[in-house]
Amino acid sequence: MIKNFSEKIKGDKIIWIVVSILAIFSFLPIYSASSNFGNGMILSNLLKHVSIVFVGFLIMFFTHMIPYKYFKGLSVIGIPIIIVVLVFTSMQGTIIEGANASRWLKLPLIGLSFQPSSLATVIIMVYTAFYLSKNQNKNIKFKYSILPLWFPLSIIVLLILPSNLSTSLMIFIMTITLIFIGRYPIKYLFGIFSSGIFMFCLFIFLVKSYPNLFPNRVDTWSNRIENFFDPSKEESNYQIQRAKSAIANGSLFGVGAGKSTMKNILPQSTSDFIFAIITEEYGIIGAGIILFLYTLLLFRIIVVSYKSVTDFGQLLALGVGLPIIFQAYINMGVAVHLIPVTGQPLPLISSGGTSIWMTFLAIGIVLSVSVNDREDLISSENPLNILGEEV
Repeated sequence: MIKNFSEKIKGDKIIWIVVSILAIFSFLPIYSASSNFGNGMILSNLLKHVSIVFVGFLIMFFTHMIPYKYFKGLSVIGIPIIIVVLVFTSMQGTIIEGANASRWLKLPLIGLSFQPSSLATVIIMVYTAFYLSKNQNKNIKFKYSILPLWFPLSIIVLLILPSNLSTSLMIFIMTITLIFIGRYPIKYLFGIFSSGIFMFCLFIFLVKSYPNLFPNRVDTWSNRIENFFDPSKEESNYQIQRAKSAIANGSLFGVGAGKSTMKNILPQSTSDFIFAIITEEYGIIGAGIILFLYTLLLFRIIVVSYKSVTDFGQLLALGVGLPIIFQAYINMGVAVHLIPVTGQPLPLISSGGTSIWMTFLAIGIVLSVSVNDREDLISSENPLNILGEEV
């Protein structure tokens, strides 16, 4: 039975190995850092995380068996659906200390919180790859790309922005990067980027001028940026100070697995700042290995893209793969105080729910590209392609 199952695991073997190492390794820091919730919660948190990771592997496995050509039509279906979900999420009106906290939807039956922005990232990247691949040999005019490309991207980014700046910025930057790679006319990209900055400044102006216009997290963002550039605010920099102490405690070889002294006083030690706990327990060497694994994953994603025989396959692998690595680097950058606090988890390692599943889904898509690279599997005879004929 195990042999039959292993025979069904296809695609880039190094990606499978790296993802498995990161996901299985996550059990150790999650178990260690869960003491932050009290001794009675350690085992239950670990079992919950193991269950989520197990489901994630199933998602990745079944996704990598789907010929990637079918993601074209699925992305066209997914765009209006995710927009509706994001609108519904933003209308919940969840407020915490005056800030917009409408990021999650509670999933019935399983009791997990679903963050639609995680799914939106995957959908918009697949959709953008589809659009660009369809227009590779065409002279793209900006006015003809407004409705099919820039309109859905703008709507998704604007819906996510009030409650989650870092994710909306990541979607915008990663999409612009993919569009640049996809050979969209550069003369238009500068204008789009400038327009994005203008819209963001307009958003800040409206919020500052009319604070009660709608719930937002602008004050939280500004405080994080101010704290980043003013280390003297020790009380406000509580998380960063504890994270830096944890990293300093780790030194070269670390204090040992489960022996972190900062895990009990560092907020978000199982999610946003788990890299600090890893560095404390496993040292600079352990942290360096984690960094190497993410970089190796980046390299293999690029290799998968390069080897794909279709424009869509090349853009798809980069589109869903690069945000994972970008997010990982951001998380590690926050832990070592290179950038302000963002709230982005460490992919495959941080605790979470659906965000982990979306990472496995994205990696499954990359593996699908690495599997289905034969001409007979990537023909244009895709019954879902009809959904994108006017894109």
